[in-house]
Amino acid sequence: MSQYEFEEEEFTTQFNGQTVLRILAQARPHWPWLVGFLVATLAVSLLDAYYNLLGKRIIDEGILAGDKTALMRIVTLYGSLILVSAVSVFALIYLAGILGERVRYDLRKKMFEHLQELSFSYFDRTPVGWIMSRVTSDPERIAQLVTWGLLDTTWAVMSIAASVYFMLRINWRLALIVFGIVPVLVVVAAQFKKRIIVEFRLVRKLNSRITGAYNENIAGVRVVKALCREEENLREFGELSGEMYRAGYRAAWLSALFLPTVQLISALALGSIAWYGGLQVQVGSLTIGSIHAFVSYIMFMLWPVQDMARVYSEMQHAIASAERSFSLIDAVPEVTDRPGAIDPGTIRGDIEFDHVDFYYTPSSPSPVVTGEGRGGGAPVVTGEGRGGGGPVVTGEGRGGGGLVLHDFTLKVRRGETIALVGPTGGGKSTIVNLLCRFYEPKAGVIRIGGRDYTELSLHAIQSRIGVVLQTPHLFSGTIRENIRYGRLDATDEEIEEAARLAGAHDFIVMLEKGYDEEVGEGGVLLSVGQKQLVSLARAILAQPEIFVMDEATSSVDTLTEALIQQGMEAVMKDRTSFVIAHRLSTIRRADRILVIEDGRIVEMGTHAELLRAKGHYYRLYTKQFRRQLEQEYDVFRVPSLAVA
Repeated sequence: MSQYEFEEEEFTTQFNGQTVLRILAQARPHWPWLVGFLVATLAVSLLDAYYNLLGKRIIDEGILAGDKTALMRIVTLYGSLILVSAVSVFALIYLAGILGERVRYDLRKKMFEHLQELSFSYFDRTPVGWIMSRVTSDPERIAQLVTWGLLDTTWAVMSIAASVYFMLRINWRLALIVFGIVPVLVVVAAQFKKRIIVEFRLVRKLNSRITGAYNENIAGVRVVKALCREEENLREFGELSGEMYRAGYRAAWLSALFLPTVQLISALALGSIAWYGGLQVQVGSLTIGSIHAFVSYIMFMLWPVQDMARVYSEMQHAIASAERSFSLIDAVPEVTDRPGAIDPGTIRGDIEFDHVDFYYTPSSPSPVVTGEGRGGGAPVVTGEGRGGGGPVVTGEGRGGGGLVLHDFTLKVRRGETIALVGPTGGGKSTIVNLLCRFYEPKAGVIRIGGRDYTELSLHAIQSRIGVVLQTPHLFSGTIRENIRYGRLDATDEEIEEAARLAGAHDFIVMLEKGYDEEVGEGGVLLSVGQKQLVSLARAILAQPEIFVMDEATSSVDTLTEALIQQGMEAVMKDRTSFVIAHRLSTIRRADRILVIEDGRIVEMGTHAELLRAKGHYYRLYTKQFRRQLEQEYDVFRVPSLAVA
């Protein structure tokens, strides 16, 4: 079972009032607005209840008694209170709106900031659609409950309490008949609660899956079109939408049934009042105005009860949203700073993997090849620390469970360039994942400059490591802004110099707006090679102390590869570098080449040494060289066949 499925199933447990209390606690930092909002709500509910008492006095003391003076006095008081009520209604709506916006802002900010602190493994196991739903739609529902839900509930409770008080003052015997309906309403509400919350939880679960389906189909539209998957995707999406429709329908049906049930119970109480009150009027123990007031109070109480029923229905939806939002906020990073962690100011020095074991646990499967900064990250340099999104290194896709690295030992001298080659899933990307401390060894030690790297802060390590991926990710904005992402305080001159070193300057100045050209969402307005060059310029600008190239040239043409190779040489000069490559022509100048298979080093040496050894590297290199010659031969052969 995946972590995602576990979380979805966990929320089908019995409702816990602690969730509601935690939702309401979101308003605590804004208590002045909350107090003003509650005072205004209290004033409105008390005034609304008092109007019915004034109606009784108008009938008994003014109309039936024929006292015009008393009638004018009571009507004047009524009109004055209407003005006070209008001001109070304006205040509560205004304050509720302000409070709601502040709660939404706090929740979204809290979740986004926490996402920056979570470990890389969290984004491996959590669907993007799930995260997007938590950060966008769920805070809206929580804020609605904290503001308008709280407003309606406060108004309803105070209105009912005031009505009870005034009814007891008028005739306590008649009031007891009204009070008899309260236990019935409580039992009805409890029964409806059990079923409504289940349906709303299912709606939120399906909403997350639909959001994820949207994200996958939009992001992978080229693959969908190429494989003609439209009909199958429509069928799958139709099934999800149908499930959500049916769950939403059941929730709406139960909510709609709740209101007429409440009205029916209230109608029975109203009939009882009319019958008993009429008898009391005949014997002279009750006035016409009192009967009118009681009927008005029953009708007046009906609206708060209906409002509470509606709020209760919405509360179930908000609770389902809150459970998931709080699960994100409560997620604990797996990799954190140890007590006393320091930032030595530099991580230049020798790097040592000392008998390292590592495996991806089933709840934290190894990352797949995406090349994108999950959760807002960028496939570049962690120049911004964790808050900047962090570099992203693709993993081995092993699915978790088995050892990826076993008794792995490697010493890298400062300034050395290490190339990692070998079959997919062998452990190459896991090595740099551990180096970047996205994960930590299960056994063994990694040292930087002779010090166990867990003694250093995450920022000390990750802010000084630069990564360029196979599929670079650019952010919406201009080329200049994307390069500057590597170092936010860089000048325009430094940006252009970095672009020249990366080989990107020539194509940039040929664009209509040059460095101010928009790249589009994800850099879609640029070619893969152009995005790679911009990504490399971004890494150069950040001036990392350790540099990682993960398949940076495998998706580009030969000319772009040459430009990237020049940029790599510029950025790797005097820096410790790790280069992961399947295209072996890019690593011939590496100080050492490591062939990694099954989490172990099976060969190590320079390009020339490994070719002379005629082992694993020799077979990989000759096979790749032969394939390249065959492709070049096909290029020249096809035109001759066409002419024939």
